[in-house]
Amino acid sequence: MKGREILIEPLGGGGLAAALRVDGRLEDLLIDPPDSDPMPRPEAIYLAKAGRPMKGIGGIILDLGDGASGILRGGKLPEPGRTLIVQVANWVEGGKASPLTDRPLLKGRTAILTPGAPGNNIARSIRDDERLDALSALASEAMEGASDNLGLILRSAAQDADEAEILGEISALRADWENVESKAAQGEPGLLRPAPDSGDQGWRDWFTPGTTITEGKRALAEAGLWEDIAGLLRPEASLPGGAFMYIEPTRALVAVDVNTGRDTSPAATLKANLAAANALPRQLRLRGLGGQITVDFAPLPKAERRKIETALRTALRQDGIDTAISGWTPLGNLELQRKRARRPLSELKSQIA
Repeated sequence: MKGREILIEPLGGGGLAAALRVDGRLEDLLIDPPDSDPMPRPEAIYLAKAGRPMKGIGGIILDLGDGASGILRGGKLPEPGRTLIVQVANWVEGGKASPLTDRPLLKGRTAILTPGAPGNNIARSIRDDERLDALSALASEAMEGASDNLGLILRSAAQDADEAEILGEISALRADWENVESKAAQGEPGLLRPAPDSGDQGWRDWFTPGTTITEGKRALAEAGLWEDIAGLLRPEASLPGGAFMYIEPTRALVAVDVNTGRDTSPAATLKANLAAANALPRQLRLRGLGGQITVDFAPLPKAERRKIETALRTALRQDGIDTAISGWTPLGNLELQRKRARRPLSELKSQIA
């Protein structure tokens, strides 16, 4: 199928699966953990109570209620016993405390509300002066009467959205924040605003004008996507020209090994490495992998490293998940540091049909 399509399917364990398909190829994937999963989810907002400081790592453990906990690092830490509003920042491995931030963000498709960061801002990708003026006026109108401590960012999607949609979304986000503050005033640690499910997040982050949305009990199945998803649980990922790479998560890092396959021509190594650099962000995104990524490219001279980095940076710009290229190790591996924005697909096997 040509074009852009979002497919959303309910899951047997609760929650949803959402997939983005572009010109017939799976480009992005979100799968909710089962309802029984107790792990705090990124973007969820809690009222937390400060517990014991962790001086060795510059943080403090916070009680999130119902047996959940997280860790807040950096800056001026709260005194033990104090309550504060926090948001889950990333997924973590089982047994670790969830990383938290005391600067929550309420995200919509066209706008982001920024409690604690006042001021109205517009995405830098919007450069048309006339549209910038119109959006600036719209932001001022939408935030009229808001608290001095409340800010707003208009996202790239605002460029093509109509004013009614933007105003409606900002109004809804402001109402959500008022509800968060009202619940927090009750003083007991606990969930104040749940994380968006995969359907809401997929629509928010993937929808563009002209996108088709298909929802139903077998939306992904009828599109043949569960077979593609099952393939992502295997370490091998094919690359053009017969090359391939193995992507294997461990507890410490994600190891990626690039191989040229049967091609033994002089240009095979560079072609395989460039193909891997182009494909890696998509593979990490679909597999839900983050943290430290170590890539063992097929043997290459140092003179070709810049070409690999350039190709990888270009692919990462289209990825949408914060990833930093840390550099080359003495053994010739390339290291990346990637935000743990997704739950690893390998931990969601029970949700995969």
